[in-house]
Amino acid sequence: MFQIIMALVIFVVVFVAKGIVMVSQSETMVVERLGKYHRTLGAGINFTIPLIDRRKLFVWKYTLEGPQGKYAVQKPLKTIDMRETVYDFPRQNVITRDNVVLEINGLLYFQITDPFRAVYEITNLPEAIEKLTQTTLRNVIGEKTLDETLSSREDINARLCKVLDEATDKWGVKVNRVEIQDINPPEEIREAMQKEMRAERDRRALVLVAEGEKSAAILKAEGFRQSEINQAEGEKQARILRADGIAQARVRESQAEAEAIKLISSAVKEANGDPSTYLIAFKYLETLKSMTEGDRAKTVYMPYEATAILGSLGVLKDLPGGDALKNILGGTGKGTAE
Repeated sequence: MFQIIMALVIFVVVFVAKGIVMVSQSETMVVERLGKYHRTLGAGINFTIPLIDRRKLFVWKYTLEGPQGKYAVQKPLKTIDMRETVYDFPRQNVITRDNVVLEINGLLYFQITDPFRAVYEITNLPEAIEKLTQTTLRNVIGEKTLDETLSSREDINARLCKVLDEATDKWGVKVNRVEIQDINPPEEIREAMQKEMRAERDRRALVLVAEGEKSAAILKAEGFRQSEINQAEGEKQARILRADGIAQARVRESQAEAEAIKLISSAVKEANGDPSTYLIAFKYLETLKSMTEGDRAKTVYMPYEATAILGSLGVLKDLPGGDALKNILGGTGKGTAE
């Protein structure tokens, strides 16, 4: 009897132990009961019924790329990792719209959100995502030229992410991001691109040199023009100043002459003489002075009427303005008069 009880106790302990399932954090497990989906186990201790409940075992196949090339990997799994997964899908050849063959590889960031659909809606989730990524990438690159492909990685990444996220939603997968790593054109295309790059840099250098020479010529012309303007302005100001000086000198000469005439007129009036007669005599004396200036003496013939006028000038030295008259005329000059 004791042995039977011990056997029953051992059986119960083994039965209960077989029903205890430990699930790690960030993982989950699918349980089937009698061949049908029963529930999904979360992290921690879970209890199942042995012989009735069975953990779903599935195999995921995917392709990796190593030093010797691509190779397939099969990985049997009992749990599903709920964390975000990075999948480096292998290089593949795609053709652009302008018929250039490119070799492209990239990274895919995805996360399983529904373990039930990830197990029962698709046979092999990693392989399905890989093939879907390849076909989508061929479609997207096929719509672009080589230059557009090389310059629009962000657009390619965004379109791939959108298409893959929509397609994998029914598999319980969320595609968070797609990143294109390398875009390798053929060798002859790379050589042509390098030549084009050098030619473009040479062209930019020539343009910069031409623009520099143009700017220098413009600045030189502007400087010459400004110099001519400044020189013309200086000459203009000099002429204005000279003209102002001449005008002021003439004004002062006129003022001095007017003052002298006033003095002479006053002196003549005080001597009870005729001022007009003396003024005419002064004009004759100025004319004689200008005609007799020089190294050689000249003979001047004057009208008889002028002798009477000139004779009257003798009395000027006795008048109050006689000295002023001499200073004005500055002498009668050299020469003889008949």
